[in-house]
Amino acid sequence: MENLKVVQLDFGFEIKSISALEEVIKQPTKDKNDFVFDFMDCLVSPIIVFKSAWQDTIPKDILGSIKISRLICSMTHEKMASLTETLAYIMPRTYEAPMPSEWVNIYTWLGLQYAIQSRNNGQLEAMTKIAPKELSDYEKGLLNNLRQWIYDKRRKALKDILKRNKISKSDGILDIQENLF
Repeated sequence: MENLKVVQLDFGFEIKSISALEEVIKQPTKDKNDFVFDFMDCLVSPIIVFKSAWQDTIPKDILGSIKISRLICSMTHEKMASLTETLAYIMPRTYEAPMPSEWVNIYTWLGLQYAIQSRNNGQLEAMTKIAPKELSDYEKGLLNNLRQWIYDKRRKALKDILKRNKISKSDGILDIQENLF
């Protein structure tokens, strides 16, 4: 038995190395963490509005529908603020001073989209008379930049909230979770 001869046959199969398999195993954990953070972002992130004395005048029905519109944007994999959230951001700004015509078009178009989404016939009838049916490419660019900026600020604010709230050592639950339920 000391002189065993071993022959290795090559059948042409390529086998991935163990290190490649370890990378595959680590990836779902990151995806899972991203999903949890995205879900928390939709539900508990603060609503970013224009800093103004008028920021308390945003209607409650708009504020109430922001979480649902965030979830819809998350499901469609949009990495931007929802249209309803953008409408809530611009609304206090409209009370401060007159806005350039591009922003008036964007604001009224957002109002029209909200009226269509909420299916409020009174609002929809009024908004169809004053809002543009489509935005120009320049206005779409301005709107997308604002939506991206709101999205980034919102996520940064959530990260700051999570950093401030420490995990309790006794049960391993974030302090913020007590406030959610």
